Amino acid sequence: MAFLQIQFFSSALNVASTVNVILPEADQGIGMGSSDGSEAPDVLYLLHGYSDNHSIWMRRTSVERYAAAHNLAVIMPAVNHSFYCNEVYGERYWDYVSEELPQVMHRFLRLSDDPDRTFVAGLSMGGYGAMRLALTYPERFGAAASFSGSVDLSDLFTWERNESELHRMFGDLSDIRGTEVDTYELMRRNADASHKPRLWVGCGTADFLFHQQGPFVSALKTNGWDVTYVKKKDAVHEWGFWDEQIRGFIDFIYGA
Repeated sequence: MAFLQIQFFSSALNVASTVNVILPEADQGIGMGSSDGSEAPDVLYLLHGYSDNHSIWMRRTSVERYAAAHNLAVIMPAVNHSFYCNEVYGERYWDYVSEELPQVMHRFLRLSDDPDRTFVAGLSMGGYGAMRLALTYPERFGAAASFSGSVDLSDLFTWERNESELHRMFGDLSDIRGTEVDTYELMRRNADASHKPRLWVGCGTADFLFHQQGPFVSALKTNGWDVTYVKKKDAVHEWGFWDEQIRGFIDFIYGA
């Protein structure tokens, strides 16, 4: 795989932004897959969690090796602590990741523009970001995944820690139900979409966010979304589990 670090000026953020990208190559070396380059690669937007950045997926997992087995490009942006949202008192990260980033990546790189070959996934905060993208724009994605995701933002507002930061991002913390940042509202709003991605929700039973997953999956099914729910006994919020999850999701994408 080729590794690119792309730095460009973001109009949405009004600042220079960095994105890590891995791209298939015709000859990827011993023990890796290959691509003959005849087709533009499929695309996976891979989102980081609350304490990480655009570098973390390559540093902590073997995602490059898993993607190399397929004609799959992986795009990894950085969004700080924004929860992939337009912050009420801050930056426009939702505009960046949902609109500007795909446009810039397709302008710079030769990538598939087929929705059925476009995917999004993330862990923890990034799991929320991936679900929000897929539920807001179901026509854009063939599959989406949340690994140990913060899929219910209203639950986060019960935490005493980081209250000021949550207020900066979301404003009034009393109730986000029914708004554009609420995954439950989005799954209902787009329940009848003509094209919907297959969804993957994975979490360990000992994860501090595990209690969010069951109700979220049940609500997805009630609203007609195709969802695969993967639970791992005693797994916690850590990279060994997320390495398994990204490998499993890539296999899921390609029917392995």
